[in-house]
Amino acid sequence: MSDLIVSSYNIHKAVGTDMRRDPTRTVQVIREIGADIVALQEVDRRFGDRRGVLDPEMLHSVTGLVPVALTDRLGARAHGWHGNLLLLHGGAEVEEARAVTLPGLEPRGAIVADIRINGQPLRVITAHLGLLHQSRLLQARFLSKVIEEGDGRPTLVMGDFNEWRLGAGCSLMPLRRELRAVKRSAQTIASFPAQMPVLPLDRIIGCRRAEIGDLRIHDSILARKASDHLPIRAALNLPRVQSAVM
Repeated sequence: MSDLIVSSYNIHKAVGTDMRRDPTRTVQVIREIGADIVALQEVDRRFGDRRGVLDPEMLHSVTGLVPVALTDRLGARAHGWHGNLLLLHGGAEVEEARAVTLPGLEPRGAIVADIRINGQPLRVITAHLGLLHQSRLLQARFLSKVIEEGDGRPTLVMGDFNEWRLGAGCSLMPLRRELRAVKRSAQTIASFPAQMPVLPLDRIIGCRRAEIGDLRIHDSILARKASDHLPIRAALNLPRVQSAVM
């Protein structure tokens, strides 16, 4: 099948490098990316009523993207789960979506969504991993089990992993059996800080049945102002299959 465009973007609660909260600017950056599947982080305020910072109706009107509905949220006004939100274009069908709590010292979570896009099965996991190396190890082990317990469909993992290393020192090592995540040949690109990116904290990772290509940052004047992270995007190639068997 033809490539899909996928993207991951930590929107920093819509607070830009100019210290202004401007959700309209954030939505315009998402429109610029033009992706079919978008994983967002930090879409909800961290304290208080945890309200989301975006306008879902405006988001859909401007980008054509629809949030994956979640039963579990940390507040009635929250968009997602622990700040994670998954957006899909109209051609995608959600079969199941669940929020999971990740282990570690900080409160962290992930969204696991089994979808069909253009008739093809795909599991999409979006997460924002912890700041501490040991917490990220625990979280990677947890996500590895989530992947192993799936029905064998191709898996795509995206998010802000707070990890810049590859090889033996990488906290994503528990994912190495299932995903192309930690080898020194793994695809990474610097996305943080936005105005002069040097660290590849944001990742888009595929498995052997979900090939990632053309990984790049989305670098525009607006993107450099809208958040402290630049969005990353890639082409996702899924083979034509008749079932979800991997």
